[in-house]
Amino acid sequence: MSADSENQPTSRHPWETYDDVLNRDTRSVPDQLREGPVPDIGTEPLRADRYYDPDFFAKEVEHVWKKTWQFACREEEIPNSGDVLVYDVVGKSLLITRQSDGSIRAFHNSCLHRGRKLATERGCMKEFYCPYHGFVWNTDGTFAHNPMGWDFPHWQDKDNSLPEAKTATWGGFVFINLDNNAPPLEDILYPLNEHFARYDFENRYIAVHAKILVDANWKTTCEAFMESHHSLATHPQILPYLADVNSQYDLPSAHVSRHFSAQMVSSPLTNREYSEAEIVEAMLGAGWSSSGAGVGGEVAVPEGFTARAFMADYSRKTFTEEDGHDYSDKPDAEMLDALLYNLFPNMSFWAGYMPNLTYRWRPYGLAPEKSIMDVYLLKCVPKDGPRPEPAPVLEIGFGEPVVNTGLGGLETIFEQDLANIPHVQAGIRASATGVSHLGKYSEMRIRQMHRMIDQYIAEGEGGTAKGARTAGR
Repeated sequence: MSADSENQPTSRHPWETYDDVLNRDTRSVPDQLREGPVPDIGTEPLRADRYYDPDFFAKEVEHVWKKTWQFACREEEIPNSGDVLVYDVVGKSLLITRQSDGSIRAFHNSCLHRGRKLATERGCMKEFYCPYHGFVWNTDGTFAHNPMGWDFPHWQDKDNSLPEAKTATWGGFVFINLDNNAPPLEDILYPLNEHFARYDFENRYIAVHAKILVDANWKTTCEAFMESHHSLATHPQILPYLADVNSQYDLPSAHVSRHFSAQMVSSPLTNREYSEAEIVEAMLGAGWSSSGAGVGGEVAVPEGFTARAFMADYSRKTFTEEDGHDYSDKPDAEMLDALLYNLFPNMSFWAGYMPNLTYRWRPYGLAPEKSIMDVYLLKCVPKDGPRPEPAPVLEIGFGEPVVNTGLGGLETIFEQDLANIPHVQAGIRASATGVSHLGKYSEMRIRQMHRMIDQYIAEGEGGTAKGARTAGR
């Protein structure tokens, strides 16, 4: 790269593209991994108070969180009739319940008498019993018993069923929407649902679930996982084997954004060239790969092999030994790369055939400057074995280290990110300019998220926001 090219302003790093990496791979890749729509959505700065102002947060609660689809759990977490999981978001609480016919419904977790939560933790229930006064509802939401019936003549001949939220399922995930007039989930998922059809997410189980409490606004937290170029300062140990600043970004639809980073290819920001063996050694030294391959000991890259081709083959072999499925024809990219699809407002699903990471972010109750990040690691159900039980939720409190989760070397990555996030939140508050600035290309996903927030708020308040919800479709 010439000095002149380094100094030229551009919307993309002047190095090889992710597409160039795919063109060198040992197997052809599906067209869906090629770059999609990259609309020009502007370069305007963001107001800093979007990350802490109580009035703006209240608008998000009313017009975003109460109007959007969000996944509440995996189907495997409520496999049997009567199984119940409690999902809390922005002061609302839902009982996600498996019905006797196998369907899934979600009821508002609030007694119609005095409002006490009917359940505070998951379990298998024959009824919803209020521990305060003993009012009872059936698990299909219908009213069952009022111990004070003699004093409730005004309840006679009325439907006292628990109010219900919309539910839908995709890929083994259970989605809820607090807006009973919301559009179908399928409309929001497009094209993520089509692109993930090849990965059979229904046939995966929760190998790890870490619930991390963070001292930052939910957007501050999720934005730390929406681009790769922070690796230079935050994760320098991965630069030898992760192409970061030349990652691929696009906006396939209004609700779906994507971010692809090649593994086993060095960052353009490394200060020297690495041999193929050194790239593999760097990954092994970091203790993880996005493929989830548990590589140990001395591993030699055969002559004539790239680190990328070698690790793709190693991953195919390792995964087949672990779960019995045949990965021999799967593309290198889908065995190795960080292929992130974000679904507005708060979800990220990693594509591919490796153990898949899934993220979910949400406010911590009604606190504008606290959030919850859920990290799931999903593995393929063994071909010839029973479905493993889902891993229990491991809660990591505010400021606690991310350790002993089962995420291996990824724990270091999360620790490095979480060390930044509270200081980002504090720095936004301390801003003298009152704004933050985003890159035009590599941070377009963050900008699109904010445009969608504005669009939902504008629609909720009876106004409009130009085209945000039709970008890329």
